[in-house]
Amino acid sequence: MNQVIKQNGTTAPMQIVLGVDPGFSVTGFALVAKAQRITVLDCGYLKMSAQKTLSQRTGEFYVFFQQKIIEHKVTHIALETSFLGKNAQTFLKLGFLRGVLFLLADQHHLVLTEFAPREVKLAVTGSGAASKDQVADMMIRLFPGLTTLPQVERADATDALAVALCGLWNQQSYMQMLK
Repeated sequence: MNQVIKQNGTTAPMQIVLGVDPGFSVTGFALVAKAQRITVLDCGYLKMSAQKTLSQRTGEFYVFFQQKIIEHKVTHIALETSFLGKNAQTFLKLGFLRGVLFLLADQHHLVLTEFAPREVKLAVTGSGAASKDQVADMMIRLFPGLTTLPQVERADATDALAVALCGLWNQQSYMQMLK
C-alpha cells in the first residue's frame, strides 16, 4: 500500500485517484496523488480504432485501465456522469465503458465517485457553464506540462484531469469530516 509521511511523523495511506472521461474513440485519463502537494502521476488518452468491434474496444478499454490501476496502485476512481445528448446509441455504448470501470472498482476494492459535468466545471473553473476550452486552460495553468499533449486529444486528457481533481478533493473533504 502506498504511504505518505505526515509532518508530525505519522503515516497515512496515500490516495491515488484515476479520473476518466470515457469515449469510444478517445478516452481521457489522469492519475493524481497528494502528499505535500497534488502531483499528476500520469495523464493522457486511450485512442481506440473505429475499425474494431464494440467488443474489441471494450476489451481494450478494460485491459488498459486494469494496467493503470495495478501500475499506479490506484485507490479511487472518479468518473464523469454521462448525459443523453442527441444520439441515444452513443449514450448506451458509453454505458459499457462505465460498466467496465464499475467492474474494475469492484475487482480492486476501489472507491468510485461520479461527478456531473457541471459539478466538475464549477469545481475547477468557478463556473458550471464553462466550456471545454476553459477547463483545459485552467488545467494547463495548474499543470503546465500538459502543453506537450497533442491539441486534438488535449481536451479529453484535461477533462479527465479535472474529474480526477474532483475525486481527490472529494476524498479529502470526506476525510476531514471524519476527523
